[in-house]
Amino acid sequence: MNVIDPLAWRKASHSTGNNSCVEVAPLPTSTGIRDTKDRSLGHLEVSPAAWCELLGALRD
Repeated sequence: MNVIDPLAWRKASHSTGNNSCVEVAPLPTSTGIRDTKDRSLGHLEVSPAAWCELLGALRD
């Protein structure tokens, strides 16, 4: 697992006030994704292709 600069995380644009959202952070060769409610669980890393596919599916 790569170490991510704490300042690099950003919340999803559709997040709610009760922290019911995800955060993303750019990595050199992937994207980090974590749950805002429980950051201690760590994060997932997905490839650029998988990230684009996920965003495309969410927009459909």
